[in-house]
Amino acid sequence: MTKTFEIPPRGQWLRLWSALPAAPIKALADELAGRYQVEDMALAQSGLGLMPVTDSALGDTYFIGEIPLASAHVRLANAESGQTEGAATLVDDRAGVARALAILDAVLAAGWSGADAASQLLERGAAALDEQTRQRRALLSATRVDFALLGTAGEDDDE
Repeated sequence: MTKTFEIPPRGQWLRLWSALPAAPIKALADELAGRYQVEDMALAQSGLGLMPVTDSALGDTYFIGEIPLASAHVRLANAESGQTEGAATLVDDRAGVARALAILDAVLAAGWSGADAASQLLERGAAALDEQTRQRRALLSATRVDFALLGTAGEDDDE
């Protein structure tokens, strides 16, 4: 019996695709851009965003630092299927990756030709995130300290 991958909600797609190297993402996006007419609704761009935090006591907002951001918004069209749009905003500085992800987003959301390949990349991204989680848990369990043993050392010294 084979396990089928259920496509997660659209809000999780970028997180899963971002867990993969950029090369397969860009390769699939380039292939899809050859099939469909791609129009940039907003130029793919990257830059720095300020991260605001609101003080809980006084309610004042201040900025704790800068984060890299990349975003893209595209419209895909073809004579047979009509039009669809996709977008991506990443905590990353690679505008080309954001544009590639926006193309994948549009194709998968519309269910157009190429959606199966985009879904396979989602599945690979989910597996990569699962492996990262497993590794983090292994590191945490390896560094766990049993503080109950600290109380017994002092009792032996009193004798």
